[in-house]
Amino acid sequence: MRTPVYELHIRPMFTATDRDHMIPRSLNLWSYDEVVEHAEKILELLEDADPNRTMPPPEVGGPWPQEWIDLFRRWKEGGRKRLEVGAAEITVKRTTGAVTIKATGTFPAAGYQGWLQLESESDTAKTYVLYFEPPDAPVAGTAGAFELKERYRATDTRTLFIHDSTGVQEH
Repeated sequence: MRTPVYELHIRPMFTATDRDHMIPRSLNLWSYDEVVEHAEKILELLEDADPNRTMPPPEVGGPWPQEWIDLFRRWKEGGRKRLEVGAAEITVKRTTGAVTIKATGTFPAAGYQGWLQLESESDTAKTYVLYFEPPDAPVAGTAGAFELKERYRATDTRTLFIHDSTGVQEH
């Protein structure tokens, strides 16, 4: 069974409404560090059968289904894994048919995987993020080289931004 990852499995379960309700209590459910810090209390509230204490409350879509609670528990007890924002040499090639983003480099260590993911988009811009996923346990060997590509139609003329470990750059 795959180890749950915060950005892929846990963060998407917290809705914008959930986040807004917890901000006044000084807990940002979209912050990895804050969810890690309060994971025990969050799990306690997720498992609470009292409708006055359960999180999220029934009037805003709660409580979570048991499989979501189990997934949160597995993440909490399994090392609280998260993705890393990677670094790479980024090139963008524009042709009449497509825009191709290429990220090349070397992973931080053996066993890593990586990809370019559409992080956000608006009417005027789109932003991709370069994610690295570390292995669940250290892997012997040397770090592998990578070449990751993402492609979209050339008719999409929005401004392109790439988010990597050095920040967000326009391309």
